[in-house]
Amino acid sequence: MSSPESNLQASDAGSAPHGLQRRELLTLISALMALMALGIDIILPAFDDIRSTFGLSDSSGQERQIITIYFIGLAIAQLFFGPLSDWFGRKPVLYIGISIYLIGAIGSALAPSFSLLMTARFVWGIGAAGSRVVAVAIIRDSFEGNRMAKAMSEIMAVFVLVPIIAPALGAGIIAIFPWQGIFWFCVIWAVAIGAWSLRLSETLNPAYRTKVNLKTTLRGYKRVCTTRIPATYTVASIFLQAIFVLYLSASEQMISDILGRDGQFPFIFGMVAILFGITSLLNGQFVMIFGIQKILFWASLFLVLTSAALLIVTVTADGVPHFWAFIPILAIMLATFMFLMPNLNSAALFPLPDIAGTASALSSAIRMFFGALIGGLITTQVDTSLTPFTIGVLCLTTATAITVILAGDPMPEEEI
Repeated sequence: MSSPESNLQASDAGSAPHGLQRRELLTLISALMALMALGIDIILPAFDDIRSTFGLSDSSGQERQIITIYFIGLAIAQLFFGPLSDWFGRKPVLYIGISIYLIGAIGSALAPSFSLLMTARFVWGIGAAGSRVVAVAIIRDSFEGNRMAKAMSEIMAVFVLVPIIAPALGAGIIAIFPWQGIFWFCVIWAVAIGAWSLRLSETLNPAYRTKVNLKTTLRGYKRVCTTRIPATYTVASIFLQAIFVLYLSASEQMISDILGRDGQFPFIFGMVAILFGITSLLNGQFVMIFGIQKILFWASLFLVLTSAALLIVTVTADGVPHFWAFIPILAIMLATFMFLMPNLNSAALFPLPDIAGTASALSSAIRMFFGALIGGLITTQVDTSLTPFTIGVLCLTTATAITVILAGDPMPEEEI
């Protein structure tokens, strides 16, 4: 029986943990997480066509609900997929998730009404939860401490290619096919990733496999909520998730309509995402030098400063700032997320290696559910002015910084 430590050593040495070389393992995990992101980013250029197809008002913002409902399905389903992955292993749950993902994507492509599209999107989010839970659990199965945070950063650097490429890809698909073609592309992608994952062996250590027991699951959830670092870092991540949902939902309107860059949205969105990749790679290096606590502290403070600057630039321009004054600050602020979110996610699992699937699922479910609700609520206030957006962002970044500072050191020195 192999131990978690032996898996860790194999992973760090670059040999073949779980049947794959380290680089292929990290790339596969990135692709699994990309299943979740692809269901969001590739759809953004289709908002105009969705409004037209289903007769939605241009000012109603109803089309943005397909993002919010996806996140809600994603959040709720993780509560079930997490324990299942600890009970039966990572791979069975992965294939169940991909199957539901395919049902949701196909249902979205064939939906004859907006209400049925919303239903299919909810199912799609449920399926995406399976791949997301398994991806994070595999990371926890394979890495430890700062090395886990470094691996997470490397994964995010590959994962960030999705928001760089997906909007432009979606626009290209729509230029050739009906807008439903973007959903069929997601179907093809899910099938391809499912086939690739056949190369991966089971990563859950037999010593950590839990029995099918509701009481055991509830005890695991209680541990997550009552252990200081998982609980506080989950709260901090809610505020970051709310900003992310707010940006994703409102980005097309902000860039195309309010800032007057219609037709340039996919490229601007992609350029902003490039900074995510750069800072993600930097975080992977910095976390090994400075440690997680220092990175989280200074990044959270910098996030507050940049969001304050964003508000000042917006308010002084009566809610419609100059493009070149607003977007660079926004891009820098969003890129700072890569010094926070991967480290928060990793550190939240440090104390709970024996219930990594359950812990990851509950933490992510709470983050995504409440983040979607908060971000979705603020999104409804964005119409012809960016002031509501920037006020909401400053409030959320401030809450993030306060929570991170109050949490303290996530990893005592002897555990590094």
